[in-house]
Amino acid sequence: MRSKLLSEGENMTGMQAAPEVQDVRHQLAGVPKPGSIAAPRNGGGAETVFVIEDDISVREALCGLLQSVGLQAQAFATPVDLLRDRRFADASCMVVDIRLPGMSGLDFQATLAQAKINTPLVFMSGHGDVPMTVRAMKAGAVDFLTKPFRDQDMLDAVATAIERNRARLSAEKTTAELRAHMATLSRRERQTMLLVTTGLMNKQVAGRLGLSEVTVKVYRGQAMRKMGARSLAELARMAEILGLPTGDRRAESTVLAGADRDSSERIVVTGASGHRGSP
Repeated sequence: MRSKLLSEGENMTGMQAAPEVQDVRHQLAGVPKPGSIAAPRNGGGAETVFVIEDDISVREALCGLLQSVGLQAQAFATPVDLLRDRRFADASCMVVDIRLPGMSGLDFQATLAQAKINTPLVFMSGHGDVPMTVRAMKAGAVDFLTKPFRDQDMLDAVATAIERNRARLSAEKTTAELRAHMATLSRRERQTMLLVTTGLMNKQVAGRLGLSEVTVKVYRGQAMRKMGARSLAELARMAEILGLPTGDRRAESTVLAGADRDSSERIVVTGASGHRGSP
């Protein structure tokens, strides 16, 4: 694949945003986020790769290469052209030239990050600029290929990017489902879940919440049922995925901060000994 002729003075990250960059940031506000995709599309058609490259011969060569291994490829000369397509969320990954007219690949990467669009990027460039490569990789790029590159190197990079995208979408779907389950918990059930997942025993949780141990067991059972957890260890993993406070003191601080607002929620539980408890 032939190298591009690169001109001096093209816009790079760190310089004042050009009008084209500001225009892209404005358009991104109305673009669907890739994270809204419910699941990877590996069962409903080929993965789609967006190619952003202003050299038409390179664009065509890349699209032909990707299509030869069963991938769908959409080519664009600039990021603005891509956004006009309005199918931004369809991309499994993007292959982006580092130098583009009006807006560099690094600027585009930064703009996507600001818009919380996490589609994996594979960069390519006609020059092996080490600082540029480091900057792109630190910002999350999957790979940085120097032209001319071997076809297999590009295919390997794209395959890695697609797999990363599948894993990300799967994780986002799991998190969204757990958040939906979490939203069904009552305040006391959430408080109990927070504390038991830090390793506290039922008796300790009861003491911190001012409840009976029997009542805590009921709340814990209800929380596990609503969350779909089959064990306390699984409930703890769910709490970790959700980013809930970890550690006894952090969880207790979070719980006690809302304890005064629980007066409207009441439950009375009769245990085997006839003890009655309420929140």
